[in-house]
Amino acid sequence: MQFIPIVVLFILFFLNVPIAFSLMGSSLVYFIFINTTMSMEMVIQQFVTSVESFPYLAVPFFIMVGSVMNYSGISEALMDLANVLVGHTKGGLAQVNVLLSALMGGISGSANADAAMQSKMLVPEMTKKGFPLPFSAAVTAASSAVSPVIPPGTNLILYSIIAGIPVGTMFLAAYGPGILMTIAMMIVVQIISVKRNYKPSFEKRATFLDFIKQLIHSIWALVIPFGIIMGMRMGAFTPTEAGAIACVFAFFVGFFVYKKLKLHHLPIILKDTVQSTGAVLLIIASAKVFGYYMTLERIPQMITEFLVGFTNSPIVLLIIINLLLLVICMFIEGGAALVILAPLLVPAVKTFGIDPVHFGMIFIVNIMIGGLTPPFGSMMFTVCTILDVKLEDFIKEVWPFIVSLLLVLAMVTFSEKIALFVPLIFGGV
Repeated sequence: MQFIPIVVLFILFFLNVPIAFSLMGSSLVYFIFINTTMSMEMVIQQFVTSVESFPYLAVPFFIMVGSVMNYSGISEALMDLANVLVGHTKGGLAQVNVLLSALMGGISGSANADAAMQSKMLVPEMTKKGFPLPFSAAVTAASSAVSPVIPPGTNLILYSIIAGIPVGTMFLAAYGPGILMTIAMMIVVQIISVKRNYKPSFEKRATFLDFIKQLIHSIWALVIPFGIIMGMRMGAFTPTEAGAIACVFAFFVGFFVYKKLKLHHLPIILKDTVQSTGAVLLIIASAKVFGYYMTLERIPQMITEFLVGFTNSPIVLLIIINLLLLVICMFIEGGAALVILAPLLVPAVKTFGIDPVHFGMIFIVNIMIGGLTPPFGSMMFTVCTILDVKLEDFIKEVWPFIVSLLLVLAMVTFSEKIALFVPLIFGGV
């Protein structure tokens, strides 16, 4: 009886019921039909109080930053900088696509937002340069997996709150896997571009003077992610305050520096922010109620006891968890997988002496790979829908990128020093 809500949850997922309503519906099955001693007032109280947390205030601020950048000229400035850096290489615009996702990761923080924006902004230019549309779609979807890994992605904030880790430490740790993912995909683009003879954006490497000019123009966009990290690392402000400061700075850059942000954009930005924040917080609140059911039934403890009894090796445990996450994230959206599974798995990995920051990197890289894979990868569907690409054509082109990301996942899993090399340098772990 105690596992019936979990069965109901997956049935609702497969019926394409929205994630928040699936979580709430399966929770209600438990509290109405199984645990009848629990009053509904207590359940509603869990739902309401679950989002009454100061760190959650960072979520709408960082979502707003991502919305502002779509209208402020920040995206274009970063794309021009990426073009100056790698546009001269084979498959120039494909390399720009990957590097742009890394540069924008600290601003958009959303894989689907990054995939949608680059599908509209960069893919038409790639088509003009002769890139096949399925390849352009695959590069765009795969590169968007980097965005939520590089700070300040929303998933990093959520995991920090769930695992009880300082957000600044999590942000600092995420740069290592994000950089590795970027390098791995740029290598894949290079190999494919040489094999197929994809042309660069321009024939000659940009001069040092050209680079400096573009860097000066783009420096305003780069200040946002690096300013956030340095400010939190130096104790100047909390993650929530960092989000608010980033919003103010993004508005300033859009209005007064690049001068592309207009007053008529404000209602659109506010609407996007409210809708996205509402969706995220509704999932969090529903997941908290579902977590309340699992706590009452001691399911996290049962999973921990099962894993401890199954193996005493941290490496074997991480292999099992990786396989579990890769399969589950093929069917469940990454954010939902995070809020459902992290509370179950973090106690288990702590029992094995695994650093929760290290495990957080493993978890988040996993859910990003899941967003690329059939049958329900969210970035896959976002890109294929916008560009009108058939799924079978997309899958043929995206598999080398998935393999490269799996290699990065293996490196992050089996080497804590590789996974956490940035915070180890700065003394953040």
